[in-house]
Amino acid sequence: MTLAFMPLSLTLTLLVTNASSTSPGAAKEQRVWAKVGDLVVLPCQLSPQELQSSWKQLYEKTVVRWERHGESSHKEPHMVLEVEYSGLLKRARSMTPRASVRKTGFRQGDFSLWIEPLLRDDAGHYEALVRYGKQTRRCQLELGMVTVTVNPPGLLVETEPLLLHCNSSHPAKLVGMRWFHNGSLVPVSGRFRSRHGALSISRPTVRDSGPWGCELTYSDDEKVSATFNLQILGFAGPASPVVYAAVGSATNLPCLLNRDPSASGILGVSAHWSRLAGGDLEIRGISKNGSNGSFTLHLPVVWPGDAGQYCCAVSIHGTTITRDVTLAVMTVTPSIKGPVAEGSRLLLICSLTHPRGHEHFQWRQLSSGLSNGSSFEATPRSPVVQRYYLGSTMELTRVSQKDIGTWECSVHGSEGRLGAVEYELYITGAQLSGPRPILDGQISFGLILVLFLLLVASILAFLVLRNRRILSPAFPALDRVVTTPTPGNAGKEEGQEGKSLQTEC
Repeated sequence: MTLAFMPLSLTLTLLVTNASSTSPGAAKEQRVWAKVGDLVVLPCQLSPQELQSSWKQLYEKTVVRWERHGESSHKEPHMVLEVEYSGLLKRARSMTPRASVRKTGFRQGDFSLWIEPLLRDDAGHYEALVRYGKQTRRCQLELGMVTVTVNPPGLLVETEPLLLHCNSSHPAKLVGMRWFHNGSLVPVSGRFRSRHGALSISRPTVRDSGPWGCELTYSDDEKVSATFNLQILGFAGPASPVVYAAVGSATNLPCLLNRDPSASGILGVSAHWSRLAGGDLEIRGISKNGSNGSFTLHLPVVWPGDAGQYCCAVSIHGTTITRDVTLAVMTVTPSIKGPVAEGSRLLLICSLTHPRGHEHFQWRQLSSGLSNGSSFEATPRSPVVQRYYLGSTMELTRVSQKDIGTWECSVHGSEGRLGAVEYELYITGAQLSGPRPILDGQISFGLILVLFLLLVASILAFLVLRNRRILSPAFPALDRVVTTPTPGNAGKEEGQEGKSLQTEC
């Protein structure tokens, strides 16, 4: 696939041959190789010995003139740049403002010509004439071009085959070519093949991105080298990621590109998620133009039935690249179903779907209850002395109140902590409450006082009834009251006769 409107980020760095010193008046031509658009430095320097013998003259007025002969040294030269005795700088119109010299380097014997950016027409033979005091210095160089091309041009997408070409304007015959990736020699085998002087890469991946270098060897034993930075659009992260999630929790399945296509003006990028469950392909989500190249699938709640392999397919202008993501669900199974009695033996088994075989488990207590008299209080996430147990199964031989709280089972691998699941342990008969109100003690005291007063009142009532029974006659016949009459009260007695005698009922 070719995306012509997407520029390939390509940076070329040249191996420039250092200029060797020549004696005053002598000339020795050298070759410097560069790529169009880069910065190139045409060296012209005094040797340390020349600098030591001429440093006093360098403080006098210095004249520097650079000329170019075109692609042939026999062509009529024309001025590129000139620095006069007065310090006036002259430049050819075609070299303004691209050509320059560093005047501060004159006293250090450096008269090099800097050209940025380099154009294809800048190739040719260059000569520098330097006058300082009574001395004259000449430097002759040949500026050659190196071209690096990628086919297809534009943004390269993972899995698309490509060709890397490396050429130069050297007139001699090419007798050898070597390629390097990240500084290591690339063997021409497997996915890498030599094809008509180019390097063919079949099924390129994101790992093929980065600095590449080519080394050209010619029949005159000269070697020309260049490096460039190749960028390939594909997935970021590991090739087959595994996501570990606790049962009942929310999780995200990653599907992230190594660069954002929309930032480069590429639209219409879409992705869809699928999962093979029970022999049927389930479509779990479809998205377009993901933010920052991300097409993450969000699962609000994860259950054991959601575990398995998911596939994220991203389509970019007719080319589809896929990434498989495995969801592993973590669960905790207790050996006792239902309430756990204090003093019983309990096993907590931490299980993982789709293990890769290298994981190891660790248990630890995150929060614990604290005994307070006859009641038991537990504050969520309260500080606790860490207790660690290795292995997927944790055994509590005699469950006690100190075991109440939150336990965490975490899974670890070579890359570190992978995921975790929590389990809340409760014991029957233990009273769990939050912090007690300040008035709890006063309310309890008032209740006890009321009960005590009721008890005292009941006892007093019982004693009164008992005393009344004791004072009552034991025999009914003695229940009559006889009044003896007196002489003075004879008349009254007759009136009260009915009251003198009481008959038995």
